[in-house]
Amino acid sequence: MPKYDLQDPTDLDIMRAHFDNYSEEDWDEYIELATEKNLSYKNINALNSAKRKARLSKYFNDKMINWVLNLVEELDQLED
Repeated sequence: MPKYDLQDPTDLDIMRAHFDNYSEEDWDEYIELATEKNLSYKNINALNSAKRKARLSKYFNDKMINWVLNLVEELDQLED
């Protein structure tokens, strides 16, 4: 996953579009995987917040979007 510059409007638009590609069901799967892999409570809570804002990136904090997208990448690597 690319590293997003949170000061660049283009990067923010790309990051939000990437976030909006995930549905509530996708977030459920990531939450389940994070729980199995014993990720910290903070990370699981961030994924729960992402689930509540699924496909609504305009209402979600940019730093949180960046955080959960990094978690998704980490979980995908752990799953492989």
